[in-house]
Amino acid sequence: MLNTLNTITSPFMSNVDFEAVKNYLLQLQDSICEKLEATDSQEKFITDSWERAEGGGGRSRVMRNGNVFEQAGVNFSHVHGKNLPPSATASRPELAGRSFQALGVSLVIHPNNPYAPTSHANVRFFFAEAEGKDPIWWFGGGFDLTPYYGNDEDCIAWHQTARAACEPFGEEVYPKYKKWCDDYFYLKHRNEPRGIGGLFFDDLNEWGFDQSFAFMQSVGDAFSEAYIPIIERRKNTPFSDTQRQFQLYRRGRYVEFNLVFDRGTLFGLQSGGRTESILMSLPPLVRWEYNYSPDKDSEEQKLYDHYLQPHDWANMA
Repeated sequence: MLNTLNTITSPFMSNVDFEAVKNYLLQLQDSICEKLEATDSQEKFITDSWERAEGGGGRSRVMRNGNVFEQAGVNFSHVHGKNLPPSATASRPELAGRSFQALGVSLVIHPNNPYAPTSHANVRFFFAEAEGKDPIWWFGGGFDLTPYYGNDEDCIAWHQTARAACEPFGEEVYPKYKKWCDDYFYLKHRNEPRGIGGLFFDDLNEWGFDQSFAFMQSVGDAFSEAYIPIIERRKNTPFSDTQRQFQLYRRGRYVEFNLVFDRGTLFGLQSGGRTESILMSLPPLVRWEYNYSPDKDSEEQKLYDHYLQPHDWANMA
């Protein structure tokens, strides 16, 4: 099924290489899953290939109840249709009524250990066209980190790896996309960020296809380099039930963001994507507590006072 999806051709897109993007994304999914399996050392990913009635499909991979990862999902999708959903056209009305193709890899990883942070990454390519009009295409993506019990070493390394992924493309790129990430992964109703950020970019096409594609690859490849060392450092840290309960409470913020604000979730649901694959981003266990407040000077309070505050992590000693 994955090798028979439609390919749009157009005189306006001679430099847009769908096969190169698709092949990279499939390879990226394979690479990330292999590295996560090696880190977990107990469980393997199961694979579900699926088809979308309106056009296209994907390959979902999920690991559950592992030695390290309570749940990890890494999805590849390539979908196409006659009209972009409202989530894709709300801020870009010129896209309304266009046919589209969307390719991407998205992942969310929820470790068992409260000292090991949750993480999310996504890289994607969109192409939209209409008869008599020039096609519109763009790349997007990024990655972000959500600690429950933060560690400066991890935060600094995370952002330094993000900066290194951006450096070949200009010194202004990392600060721009770090700020975009901070602004995007923000729970307005809670008045707090989801985590310590990372990178977020969208609508990238001004560099041309080759350079934009190269940047998307740099971000995609940097995810494992940034995340796996953090997991290796934290996966065996002793923890108590109190810390486990705080982890479950803070996972509630993840659920709130994904269901209320996340454009990828909205696009998937509105475009008729596979619901199980879209909602695999949600943690398997989570809890809410009315009017919770951490104890003064506790590790839990430090998350709010230090790690959920703005920092220039990449330049910290």
